[in-house]
Amino acid sequence: MHSTDSERARAVAIVAVIAGGLALDQHLEFWGQTVTNCGVWALYLHWLRGADALQRLGLTVCVVYATLGEIFLSLAWGLYDYRLAGIPLFVPPGHALLFMLGSIVAARVKDWIIWAVPVAAAPFILIALGTRMGTLDVLLFVVFLTCILFGRAPRLYAVMFVLALAMEIYGTLLGNWTWNADVPWLGLTALNPPLAAGAFYCVLDLLIVATVARVRPGAASGLALVPSR
Repeated sequence: MHSTDSERARAVAIVAVIAGGLALDQHLEFWGQTVTNCGVWALYLHWLRGADALQRLGLTVCVVYATLGEIFLSLAWGLYDYRLAGIPLFVPPGHALLFMLGSIVAARVKDWIIWAVPVAAAPFILIALGTRMGTLDVLLFVVFLTCILFGRAPRLYAVMFVLALAMEIYGTLLGNWTWNADVPWLGLTALNPPLAAGAFYCVLDLLIVATVARVRPGAASGLALVPSR
């Protein structure tokens, strides 16, 4: 199978597992979340096994940071709550899968997406600010723009902005999680979901690259979280 066909199949598998898993989690009570946990982890571990040493390190670091981020953002900060409380086991590896999908898509889109995404999002961010319904979005949008300007992979960040928004809309519509309208500590407000939630993925990428660079100096600049098989 050609690389393009393999990555296309991988992209389809990620979309199917995330979309189907969230639907099962919502509609099948306890067993739905258990099946989703097993499915997401199985897919992640399968591709982790086929990754080279650098990709394996990056994917592992991704899940570690995603776990710590979920604990902080949901349980400590209280930005959002999951349907059954706590953090579902499928969420951390799910972030890694979404990053894989973003890397596949980013490698195939043109550079115009780097500015098309923020330009398209800006009016909605201004509306969120003007209505005072989503002031957190302004902060997240600034983080996103900063990563676009100074980060190592602006095309990936633009793609992740779109993918994260699509997943957030889908998950909140199903009721898998809910963003709280009032943001603790900062006195800000949040939409359900925030339009600029993709900024968290930009920060996650920077953390992954910084950590990999410390472990493997000089090797992280070309890191792509897409295993070869």
